[in-house]
Amino acid sequence: MKTKPRFVIFAHNGTYDKLHQVATIGLTAAAMGKDVIVVLLFWTIKKLAEGRIDAVDFPPEYKKSAEEIGRLLKEKKVPRISEMFKEARTVGQFRLIACSAGLEYMGVDSAAVAKNVDEVMGLPAIISLTAGAETTLFI
Repeated sequence: MKTKPRFVIFAHNGTYDKLHQVATIGLTAAAMGKDVIVVLLFWTIKKLAEGRIDAVDFPPEYKKSAEEIGRLLKEKKVPRISEMFKEARTVGQFRLIACSAGLEYMGVDSAAVAKNVDEVMGLPAIISLTAGAETTLFI
């Protein structure tokens, strides 16, 4: 039996623009038949634990455009990040994994994160799981 090519995204930055890219690229790769693994690190873990994964926020350098972009996202009915993650699971193989060290470093409640991911793993296990991936992105 042939295994699906692994498509790995290490998601570090928690602002909406970066998370949107993680979600759309992950969803597309899953729909294309890839085994998608999204590894949540630092700020993405914090945002998920705080229940703000769908918050539309941008880096300070884009503050001037933030209001207009937020309006356009609503107008165009762009799906929320959590909806795209959910859809990715229905169209293909898609897993969210949180780095256990990130939970500690960001001072978050592990239960708040664990209920929203497929697994919490240490870095050695993550590196083993993602080794040999066809595609690896850091966003």
